[in-house]
Amino acid sequence: MQKLKLKVPPPVWFVFCAMQMWLLSQALPNHLPDYQNKGVWVLSGIVGGVGLVIALLALITIHKAKTTHSPFQPENTNQIVNWGIYSKSRNPMYLSLLLGLMAWALLLGSIFAWLVVPLFMWLITYFQIKPEEQILSKKFGQSYLDYLSEVRRWL
Repeated sequence: MQKLKLKVPPPVWFVFCAMQMWLLSQALPNHLPDYQNKGVWVLSGIVGGVGLVIALLALITIHKAKTTHSPFQPENTNQIVNWGIYSKSRNPMYLSLLLGLMAWALLLGSIFAWLVVPLFMWLITYFQIKPEEQILSKKFGQSYLDYLSEVRRWL
């Protein structure tokens, strides 16, 4: 499993988990009561929309900071971005993917689909976030460690 660290793009983990959610909703059709209610669709749209806004804010902030957004090469980061959306979450792009999965779970209406949400969090944390944090801790030292203690990993 070590070989997968920083090798699988986070959107691939997202699609993998979204497919697992759909498969679970089909194989174990135990739907939440009234899951096709328009309110659920609206809530799903809001959750997904918030995720999209967070992703856009993260990309804009990274662009303004003129540093890398590549999940494969955290060593190419040239500065700690600790302002904007990055002052609220250390990983807003991954948070946006998580919100996308939550919106998908709402649309599916399956109780079992929600079991994949913590799996996604674990996959991203283990294969992406922790390796990134190790690299950035070595590169930026105490300033990055201070950032880790000041801003939460997810939200």
